[in-house]
Amino acid sequence: MSPPNPAGRVLKRLAAAAVLLGVLAATVLWLNLRGEAPLQPDTPGLASADQIQRGAYLARAGNCAACHTARGGAAYAGGRGITTPFGTVYAGNLTPDPTTGLGRWTRAEFWRALHHGRSRDGRLLVPAFPYPHFTQIRRADADDLLAYLRSLAPVVQANTPHALRWPYRSQAALAVWRALYFRPGEFQPDARRSADWNRGAYLVGGLGHCAACHAPRNALGASAGLAGSTGGGALPLQRWVAPSLTDPAQAGVGDALVDDWVQLLQTGQSRRGVALGPMAEVVAGSTQYLTPADLRAMASYLRTLATPPAPPAGPFERPADRMARGAQLYTRHCADCHGAQGQGAPGIYPPLRGNPTVTLADPANLVQAITTGGFAPATAANPRPYGMPAFDLPHADLAALATWLRGSWGHDAAPLSEVDVLLAR
Repeated sequence: MSPPNPAGRVLKRLAAAAVLLGVLAATVLWLNLRGEAPLQPDTPGLASADQIQRGAYLARAGNCAACHTARGGAAYAGGRGITTPFGTVYAGNLTPDPTTGLGRWTRAEFWRALHHGRSRDGRLLVPAFPYPHFTQIRRADADDLLAYLRSLAPVVQANTPHALRWPYRSQAALAVWRALYFRPGEFQPDARRSADWNRGAYLVGGLGHCAACHAPRNALGASAGLAGSTGGGALPLQRWVAPSLTDPAQAGVGDALVDDWVQLLQTGQSRRGVALGPMAEVVAGSTQYLTPADLRAMASYLRTLATPPAPPAGPFERPADRMARGAQLYTRHCADCHGAQGQGAPGIYPPLRGNPTVTLADPANLVQAITTGGFAPATAANPRPYGMPAFDLPHADLAALATWLRGSWGHDAAPLSEVDVLLAR
């Protein structure tokens, strides 16, 4: 019998581990390169006025300026910091400056960035740039979008390096993320559906990248997508939540809500409420500029994703003293604008009766609206919206007011405690 050879066993295990790592690395590499073809030379030629006009509309639909314009900075020149759970991402310069912007980018390189999430030099882009959604953009639309960006005045502004924690800033980590969660794929119309439905699916899933906010994300930031998802999305490191677009009790588009939904995106308000917080920015910078036909197409698509209503969680018991205090606070602070019965004033003050923000299971948006106030977006149809003042109420009073709102006028949402309010604030 030969003597034991511990060193030999260790070497065999190391060799097996090396082989396994090699196989995994090769698999990740293949998953990252699938579907990518060699870049083709750019064909010379000036963009037409029609291309630039279409590109400007597409930039609005994608709300590109929202991320790529720093507060007080030049439009599309980048520099805005976007806080994520993994660190801060800084949006790039999209103006045609040849040194710091897109001046030397070819159409093929730009399309690859949208479709495959790669920068001009081949580096992987962080998925805070929503290429998992933009991958659906058609090549012709990508070309028109670049034509518009090239028509802008060039701005010399160097791109700020991302401030991401390790390992999230490494190319290896981005490659693993892409292998797990990203599949390139240009939008393909569904022949069984109407032209409106397909247009809506293209805008919602691609340029509009609605799921980036309105769908849940996992621990590594991958979106679950809208279809089949009954939950909304928690906006990273913000006190607001993005309600579900498939649940009619939240922001979903049921059959009776199409007109309200279109009106909200056109004007910033409807008979069910107003857009506040991050959604007000979307309406102000993007959706108010979309054609009514496109907004209705988006509604046509989202309506088909509507989920059946969930069984009510209540009825809830509400402490009598808290309800009495909430009624007093409402009369004192709210009724003059929102009405004794929560009916609001059409076109001026939003209703609270039947307003889904009031009854969302997650009370964050209601608490933020009360404590921080704000304005509905300024739109062509409502250029001077009325504002909501901030109310710095003690936690006990805020809990009482919110509990009363969530249990009045036929509402039956869970009451709030002082702890609930503290967490939501």
